[in-house]
Amino acid sequence: MIVQNIREWEKLLPHIEFAYNRVVHSTTSFSPFEVMYGFNPLPPLDFLPQPTHEAWTCQDGKAKAKYIQDLHSQVKETIKRRVKKQQEDGNKGRKEYIFQEGDWVWLHLRKERFPTQRKSKLLPRRDGPFQVIRRINNNAYELDLPPSYNISNSFNVCDLSPFDVGFKNSWSNSL
Repeated sequence: MIVQNIREWEKLLPHIEFAYNRVVHSTTSFSPFEVMYGFNPLPPLDFLPQPTHEAWTCQDGKAKAKYIQDLHSQVKETIKRRVKKQQEDGNKGRKEYIFQEGDWVWLHLRKERFPTQRKSKLLPRRDGPFQVIRRINNNAYELDLPPSYNISNSFNVCDLSPFDVGFKNSWSNSL
């Protein structure tokens, strides 16, 4: 769909939309058009005879509605399987931390939230340890921060790591 005049691109949008809606998507294993209407339309230049698939033949309304409902349930199951697989792949190396009130944690200093503490690459990337005051839920915690921080004391679990009492400073010499 190459046009000599670039300003005529909006004339191509219906053709591009038609092509996009006919492509089989990896999540559903069907094209959007097939999910909506139960069949893929033939492109205008396709002069082959229509297949005799049951979705293409003339059916009464109840049979067509039943076919579309079955197709939608099949698409939902396919999406659930794909989402579960993506979730498993995404959570492969993830450790889940659940802190209790009174636990001590390290606070990771992100540049977005702590611009004054992270001006240079050589400054420490974490601070603390701080004590957990309250667990809001499994992903959010309130910490006992000193007033000099001047920020909210609630943090996401991704900004926290457990404080190990036997932790050795990486700058210290073990000898």
